[in-house]
Amino acid sequence: MSVFRAFSSVSLKFTFLTKAARVPAKKFTEMAVTAAKKKLRQDISNALKKITTEEKLKQSKKVHERLFNLAEYKKSTRISLYLSTSDEIDTTKILKNIFELKKLAFVPRYNGKTMEMVRVSSMEDYESLPLTKWNIKQPTDNDVRENALETGGLDLVILPGVAFSLDGKRLGHGMGYYDKFLHSCMEKSHRMPYLIGLAFNEQIKEDIPTTEEDVNLNLVLTEHYN
Repeated sequence: MSVFRAFSSVSLKFTFLTKAARVPAKKFTEMAVTAAKKKLRQDISNALKKITTEEKLKQSKKVHERLFNLAEYKKSTRISLYLSTSDEIDTTKILKNIFELKKLAFVPRYNGKTMEMVRVSSMEDYESLPLTKWNIKQPTDNDVRENALETGGLDLVILPGVAFSLDGKRLGHGMGYYDKFLHSCMEKSHRMPYLIGLAFNEQIKEDIPTTEEDVNLNLVLTEHYN
């Protein structure tokens, strides 16, 4: 019995030490992923600065064509999309197409660390939206609008990103807005919308550093890939 107790004591100590040793390793991994993401964001930022306006328009046009021909886009009636900056695939023509097809459009409204998708009813409505400090159009906090997750959810989410892999991995800007929003979609709607990322050719990488919290996309569209 004394031998068993001695073995049990050693076993418990070993288990404790093993678990304790895992914590620094996990922390090291998280730090490595964070560092890799930071470097990749800088690399992509430098690459995007070299793309001319004409080239961005050319690539955006081809991405639009690929998107409009997708079965998932055609059958979706409730669509959310980002309102683009100059370093992103343009979404203005996508928004216009959504209205032409009598679909419902929802756009991001950021508030602190959270994001919701609220409805925009027309191109005139879109044009009237004020600009944020990031120079992005957005409905104000006191502008009462339909919230997508409170009125039926979404069929399709069109996402921006800093970098993507063709198998659906995505690197955002680091705030986690979309990942948190997509987790909310599952909680409130009990289903995940179809997820499409739009990217310039220069934003595509063979692999993207990710964590368990990062949500993979169903599809990434570029000038050359779908």
